[in-house]
Formats: sequence, C-alpha cells, structure tokens
Amino acid sequence: MPAPTISTFLSALSTGDLEVIDLTTPLSAETPALRLPEPFVNLIDFSLEEVSAYNEPGPFWRHNNIHTGEHIGTHLDAPVHWITGRDGDDVSQIPVQRLIGPAAVIDLTAKVADNPDYLLTIADVEEWETAYGQLTAGTWLLLRTGWETRGGSQEEFLNADDTGSHTPGVAVDCAEWLATQRDITGLGVETVGVDAGMAGGFDPVFPVHYYFLGNDKYGLTSLRNLGALPATGAMLVVSPLPIVGGTGSPSRVLAVVDKAGA
Repeated sequence: MPAPTISTFLSALSTGDLEVIDLTTPLSAETPALRLPEPFVNLIDFSLEEVSAYNEPGPFWRHNNIHTGEHIGTHLDAPVHWITGRDGDDVSQIPVQRLIGPAAVIDLTAKVADNPDYLLTIADVEEWETAYGQLTAGTWLLLRTGWETRGGSQEEFLNADDTGSHTPGVAVDCAEWLATQRDITGLGVETVGVDAGMAGGFDPVFPVHYYFLGNDKYGLTSLRNLGALPATGAMLVVSPLPIVGGTGSPSRVLAVVDKAGA
C-alpha cells in the first residue's frame, strides 16, 4: 500500500514535526513600496477604507474596501508584468502546481553588509550548487541578504540617494543564466523588487524582470524570515489572488520546514 502522504503531512503539522514559517511582510499603509522616478507613474500604496464597523452602515459586522497596487508589499510578478512576457500568463492563469515547490536559499548577508549594491553572480550559484547540488526543476530560488531588517523604514528599505536606489540584486549574466540554464520556478528576494536598485542602468534594464518573466518564470519580493529556512529542504507555498488580467498580486508566502532536518 502507498504511504498515506496527506495524512502523514497533516499529522506532522499537528505534532510540530513540520513547522510553517510566514515569509510575508504585513501589508499596511506603512509597507515600503517601490518609488519610480519621473516621468514614470507609481502604483498607489495600500490603504483600508472603512465601510462599516458594528454601526449603522452595518450593525453586526465590520468590513472594509481595500485600495492597492498589484505590486505592493510581498507580491508575485506574473510573466505578463514585463514586455518580454507580454504574451505569457497573467496572475490568474499561473498553473497552481507551480505555486508550491522546493525552496533553495542562498545566503548573501555578509557580502551585502559590505556592499548594498552586491549582485548575485553565476559563481555564487555554482559555489552553492557544489555544496548542495544543482538547482532542481520547480525550485524557488530565495536570496537572503539581511535586507528585511530595514523593513520598518521606507527610507532605509529603498536606500536611495542622488544616484538612485542602492539595494542588492542579480548580475545581468546571472539573471539570463538562471532563466535559461536552470529549470527553476522563480526568484524570491527580501528587497522591494526582484532586480537591484541600480538595475535601471543595466543592459538590458531590469534583467531579472527581462529574462525571468520572458522565460515563464516568476518573481517574489519583500520576503522575511529567510534566516529560519535551511539551504535546502523547505517547501514554499505562494498564494496570490487570481486576478483576471492581473500582472501580479500581493501574496501570502509560507515555508514548511522539517524541524528534525533543519
């Protein structure tokens, strides 16, 4: 008889042998958001509009309208978000099987501490693969940079000066290599966007967007608690809203970790 995998999984959750870790930044009006320079137009920030709160408009209930851009806080970028993926899936069309998969965590915190503009290189990934094995099909590659510690301040999170925003990301050749030479599902980062802050000056501009979304891969941003995950062995669950025509969506991102093997 095959092993009862679902019941085993649920039992392990109830006993604590499996731990669920929330990788999502809480979503509020204070959540740091991308700021594009003029003449580009920015999305609206998240806000709540009270409709009723146990009062005359609704005496037994409380509910709100939400106002937000698609790409605010922890969110998923769908292929159609970028010009190279314009004929690809919108967020409602993403196959649900691809929203669950193994997580691989590359720790760049020491390098980013010395250089906030640090870019992931092919050599970094190959060094990681020497230790843990080649990135497998369906993997979500997560970059731990320590940037989540800046999340309480829009100014510190965007880290901008007169020359632009200084946040870590991925080198151009590495973005192309990951998108075309590794059968991963997507890239997750702790920063406000999947590309480096200075990536508007790269060729092509914003190479993770360019190569990943153009090759039917996805992006995840503003993640937290990556330090609680092992380099391999965790399972990622990504839950965007299935917005018809949507280029992305705020998402709840969870990781399931085997406590015994962490």
